[in-house]
Amino acid sequence: MSEKKQDVLRLPAELLYAHELEALKEEDKKEEKPIGWQLSPKAVLKFVVGGKANGVDITPKYIGHNRLVEIAIATLLTDRSLLLIGEPGTAKSWLSENLTAAICGDSAKVIQGTAGTSEEAIRYSWNYAMLLANGPSNEALIKSPIYRAMETGSIARFEEISRCASEVQDALISIMSEKTIAIPELGKELPAQRGFSIIATANTRDRGVNDMSSALKRRFNIIVLPAPANLETEVSIVTKRVAEISGNYRLKANLPTNEAIEKIVTIFRELRQGLTLDEKQKLKSPSGVISTAEAISLITNSMALAASFGNGTITDEDIAAGLQGAVVKDEDKDKLVWKEYLENVMKKRGASWRGLYNTCSDMNG
Repeated sequence: MSEKKQDVLRLPAELLYAHELEALKEEDKKEEKPIGWQLSPKAVLKFVVGGKANGVDITPKYIGHNRLVEIAIATLLTDRSLLLIGEPGTAKSWLSENLTAAICGDSAKVIQGTAGTSEEAIRYSWNYAMLLANGPSNEALIKSPIYRAMETGSIARFEEISRCASEVQDALISIMSEKTIAIPELGKELPAQRGFSIIATANTRDRGVNDMSSALKRRFNIIVLPAPANLETEVSIVTKRVAEISGNYRLKANLPTNEAIEKIVTIFRELRQGLTLDEKQKLKSPSGVISTAEAISLITNSMALAASFGNGTITDEDIAAGLQGAVVKDEDKDKLVWKEYLENVMKKRGASWRGLYNTCSDMNG
């Protein structure tokens, strides 16, 4: 990897895992591939869930139900588009990016759905200086990511689709049904090339600007990505992502111990579920989302604190600072929820939790 690439804050998956993709391509040479795909479906699966290819270790990008990944890949072999839904932190965007990187080697054709996303962001817009000077022309046309994906027979990604207004969602229905974009200003239509598809994501916690219409939902195969099934799985996910992120950001701190990660994940799971892991005590849940992604962010921030203002080893004080911010989003409601958890659960967990309890309790006031 060149020095220039090393200085990029976040590499797309096709560059970050370029050596793995090359190994898979080499191993996959004799396999039949769908039109527009650089890998066979089985090789795409291996890229996402992990394995070995041509002597190279393929790191797992998604830790969860392999069958869900198989269904997602199979969907993209058909004329249906794919919708990944789930709570924040269930790796929807990460799975979308890695599927796209493996299938067509370009995960950058992305629309970020917001309340301000316009219909032009889905279809096309114009360079108005050129439009006024010379009228409508191919040169003045600004192609949307979906337009470019249709033109090249590749995959476009649509993040947070449920945050878009209904008229924007409606514009997508005709594209997905007809597989064409009409350009009346130029008197032509753009037909989608084989290999074109859309992978969209939506949060179940975020109702968005408008709920997706049933007409739009019918044009997707929908896969619900669950939260990690158990403590061990979530600890594995957090451990893996923390190591990757800290390496990318070159944090000069030791990776946290498995015990520290397990404590954080335990707290997050219990508050998220409103129940202790032994299912003996009901808990109040905070107003915010206590997701796996938040746990990863908390730990990497703790590493930054330890590297910058400590001796490079995460302490209870570093963790407590992150926990307070992750749990207490609403000062009035969440502070009481957190205090009750500290006193009724964490305080009673014995000597191994004492240091973290004392620090969190002092910080919570």
